[in-house]
Amino acid sequence: MSSERQYDIVLFGATGYTGKLTAEQITLHLPTDLKWALAGRSASKLEAVAAECKALNPDRIQPAIETCNLDDAELSALASKTRVLLSSVGPYALYGEHAFKACAENGTHYLDVTGEVPWVAEMIKKYETTAKKNGSIMIPQIGLDSAPADLVTYKLAKVIREKLDAPTGEVIVCLHELHGKASGGTLNTVFTILDVFSIKQLIAAHAPYAISPVPGPKPRVKPSLIQKILGIRVVPDLGILTTSIGAKVDIPLVQRSWGLQGNYGPNFQVSEMMKARNYLSAILVHLAVTVGTLFLAVPFFRKFARGRVYQPGDGPTKDETNNDRVEYRGIAKPDVETPNAPRAYCKATYEGSPYQFTGLSLAQAAISILRDDHKELTGGVYTPSSLGEPYIERLGTAGFRFETKLLEH
Repeated sequence: MSSERQYDIVLFGATGYTGKLTAEQITLHLPTDLKWALAGRSASKLEAVAAECKALNPDRIQPAIETCNLDDAELSALASKTRVLLSSVGPYALYGEHAFKACAENGTHYLDVTGEVPWVAEMIKKYETTAKKNGSIMIPQIGLDSAPADLVTYKLAKVIREKLDAPTGEVIVCLHELHGKASGGTLNTVFTILDVFSIKQLIAAHAPYAISPVPGPKPRVKPSLIQKILGIRVVPDLGILTTSIGAKVDIPLVQRSWGLQGNYGPNFQVSEMMKARNYLSAILVHLAVTVGTLFLAVPFFRKFARGRVYQPGDGPTKDETNNDRVEYRGIAKPDVETPNAPRAYCKATYEGSPYQFTGLSLAQAAISILRDDHKELTGGVYTPSSLGEPYIERLGTAGFRFETKLLEH
């Protein structure tokens, strides 16, 4: 891509809750010579965000202001001005396609933080051929949905490959700790996706390997009856686990990574669960997730819930996020016949709110695309782990740290 474009980065949706946090991460942590712009519908709101950025770091190039509506022509013009466009405008099922299309058609690299797998499936079907033709690196789901699970899996498979010279068999990703409240935008997305997509579409998009470019292997390890009914699984080195609230979003993306990268192993299998304090809490969480999902499938309950949560654009205050943290852990077994073979372990931690992590993840992915060597990414719809070690190293420097090791029996 030509480096003569007006901007290196444009942040579209900069006045939203996640958008503001992303602008903060760019201001504090990216190179000060970066040419960037804040984009959205309201010039006055964008200028207020720009003023906050200047107060945080007056010594850097300050962002320009680009007013832009959700319109194909306007977003095409915006995309043509920048090398990378970050989109934090959701729900993506309602508002996201214009930016995705504009970037694919203009050869502009694209990042977003959606967790709407059916929408991602649609975008791949509609625009991946165009993105490949024009050299656009398109990476959806690079916020909390679903970068941590994808990167933990990538690191585990790398340890198995490099330390044991073996393919990866089963991977278990554990959401060990997620301390933080959901923003209005996240909650609105949960409600909206059930309004936009039919149950049939949701089931199809979340089928195993549905968004992988190649068909996936059949699972060798199936959930036990106890896990199916009560949500309980006990895993050495991870503890008592239960149903994860993020599995339905994260696992399809990780399975796409398997299909794109081709080096995890032919019998690769991945699952995601959540750490539970004890057996009782595991059962209660499983029931809450199951019953909550059933309730949200009913339009009346979605309408009732909408009025009782943060509204879009709102979220926890900075004081309310002081003690927030995110931690993922994972175990991977090599696909070998050797009994009691060593296994890989990974821990990834961030001391901050989930939304601060999402802003950090967006910002560091953008600068990695701009400044690191990603010649193998010639265009198409990729996953966070496609950015590999350069991206992971940048995340570590910014505060999302990984620890990996081999565990012996």
